[in-house]
Amino acid sequence: MSSIEFKLPKMGESISEGTIINWLVKEGDAIEQDQIILEVATDKVDSEVPAPASGVITKILAQVDEVVKVGEVIANIEVSKDQAVPAKKASAEAKKESPKPAKPKGSKKKPSASSTSTSQSYTLNKNQNTYISPLIQNIAIDYRISYEELARIPATGNEGRLRKSDVFKYIEEGRPAQFAQPVPEVGGFKVPDLKLDKGKGEIIAMDRMRQMIADHMVYSKHTSPHVTAYVEADLTQMVNWRNANKNAFQEKYGQRLTFTPLFVEAVAKAVKDFPMINVSVDGKNIIKKEEINIGMATALPSGNLIVPVVKNADKKDLPTIASEVNALAEKARTNKLKHEETSGSTFTISNVGTFGSLMGTPIINQPEVAILATGIIKKRAEVIEYEEGDKIEVRSMMYLSLSFDHRVVDGFLGGSFLRRVADYFEDFNEKRTI
Repeated sequence: MSSIEFKLPKMGESISEGTIINWLVKEGDAIEQDQIILEVATDKVDSEVPAPASGVITKILAQVDEVVKVGEVIANIEVSKDQAVPAKKASAEAKKESPKPAKPKGSKKKPSASSTSTSQSYTLNKNQNTYISPLIQNIAIDYRISYEELARIPATGNEGRLRKSDVFKYIEEGRPAQFAQPVPEVGGFKVPDLKLDKGKGEIIAMDRMRQMIADHMVYSKHTSPHVTAYVEADLTQMVNWRNANKNAFQEKYGQRLTFTPLFVEAVAKAVKDFPMINVSVDGKNIIKKEEINIGMATALPSGNLIVPVVKNADKKDLPTIASEVNALAEKARTNKLKHEETSGSTFTISNVGTFGSLMGTPIINQPEVAILATGIIKKRAEVIEYEEGDKIEVRSMMYLSLSFDHRVVDGFLGGSFLRRVADYFEDFNEKRTI
């Protein structure tokens, strides 16, 4: 018998770390090769990790809720000699990845007397730069560091920006500014202590995903000045075509034809027409994306939210988009989405009409700069203009709302893009073949 190191495996191209959610085994348990022994969270996706070899778990080194790097040792396994060879190969592969050291655990330390005494200096040396990169945001979420506390950390980056090393150094010091009070500003607004009565009742702790959603939404509202524009679209031709072709479409392609693929197709065309809606902000720079990746805000059975992504939607035909939409929706329902299937979106659609809402004011999915909400499709009597005169007809109508980041998207661009989406919805070709 010999012992091997069980390291956190790579779970995606852009994944560098994960959070331990649950060990399905305990020390002393016998395991089989490829048996699922661990659940790990990366961003919003939970992944199951199999055992690299058969043997016995002798030591668990990474505990639940701990953040570990890819390639970091999380357990020791005692295996037979014939099992040890592939395990050593796996270890060598992990070394090639050159994993970075694990995040310091300084955030769990209680502030010492020396660290508390320096809190005033952190208060006085508050950073003026308010830009927070996605990497710093993720670290702040992991360690429950507020924006106010981040603003007090001495920054060594370009133009006063916080670097990863700045934050980890601060954490190692015991977070001396964690309990520092802000310096009062003369004539400035002071948040009153209202001592609101939160009421009595059952206390329900947020699960990990709900905490991440809450942090992401607050961060988005904090970062982007949101503006929302509205239009109304006549979807009668699209509705008629779908109703007439959905059965034949399923027979030919083996895929259900919902409205979502039609929306994704039209939105991708509009994004291509207005490429400056397909950007993100990096400090004082605008990054114009080369790919058009459409995210679909999707409700989970747990009540939480996730955004699977149709990559390069502008380059795919309707059957391909329908196939991907259906597959992603099914994976979302069964909690089988991979990290790469929920990352990289450049524009997001939120179908609030699914729940019967007429319209919505969605929050931008950072680091994007706009998000579209599609309301319920509702039949109404509408006045239609013809050359021979006006007529009242029953039409299938829908409200569209676009929330956009006013830092880089002005009313002209936002309104023009939204109108173009509505035009594509309305001008749907009823004679289109499947």
